[in-house]
Amino acid sequence: MKSIKHIDINVIRRFPTIDFIGNDFAIFHNVGSISLFDYPTRLNGACLALCMNGRSSIRINLREFEMEPGMLVITLPEQILQQVNYTDDFTCILIVVSERIVNEVLPTVQQLLPLFFRLKEEPCILLNAEDIVMINEYYSFLQKKAKSKDNPFRREIAQGILLALFYDVYAIYLGNEPPEKKPKTRKEELFDRFIRAVSESYKKERSVSFYADKLFLTPKHLSSAVKEVSGKTAGEWIENSVILEAKALLKSSDLSIQEIADELHFANQSFFGKYFKQHTGISPKEYRQQ
Repeated sequence: MKSIKHIDINVIRRFPTIDFIGNDFAIFHNVGSISLFDYPTRLNGACLALCMNGRSSIRINLREFEMEPGMLVITLPEQILQQVNYTDDFTCILIVVSERIVNEVLPTVQQLLPLFFRLKEEPCILLNAEDIVMINEYYSFLQKKAKSKDNPFRREIAQGILLALFYDVYAIYLGNEPPEKKPKTRKEELFDRFIRAVSESYKKERSVSFYADKLFLTPKHLSSAVKEVSGKTAGEWIENSVILEAKALLKSSDLSIQEIADELHFANQSFFGKYFKQHTGISPKEYRQQ
């Protein structure tokens, strides 16, 4: 059996009808003519799609959904996507965002974390007329910014628009709470406890074994359960929390790199620098100067 192929925005960029900003954003429509998802595919990014006309059957992590006009579909990085079929009149607008932007921009706002958990269970939601207009406005604005190649800040502007978009999407989901919430599985409850433990201790503790001991589990059991629920290992969640905090301190504080290393309980600045470069590809100083 062939392995599931991975694609990212760099692959999508080869299609002439797509507007993009580097390898971070892609904005396009009329996806029917683009055969990227005819077979199960992992997209290394998040995707927001709004069906405008026609219908399409899609699979997200092997679960089948029917797209119809006014339906918003949001998928998260590393989910398995497949477009099973679509009608001749099917059109939709799409915004694809790189995993880097998802990791760097969105999780810095802790209020959005519950949205990501809900999207895993409910990737599709039918919008009312007002919300359809709103999503279209975001799409048009992002498309204009993608085309304004002379604007030196178009990437930063697009990131700000994207963050606002996710807040509005979260508001839509909050206004469509199901009457009865689906009870969480034991693994989902374990994941919630793990995330709370990480948010309390990631500045001091970076080992999976620490959190496993705290939850009375083996590291292997913890990582397996976390991976099944979230798509990331326990170690990746811990690392992401540390790196996001380090990036926030480097960009938005006057602390020296040594002081940031102390804040995050690294033995010294050298260890912090090696850890940061291992996970980002650049040094803390280089990141601060970007």
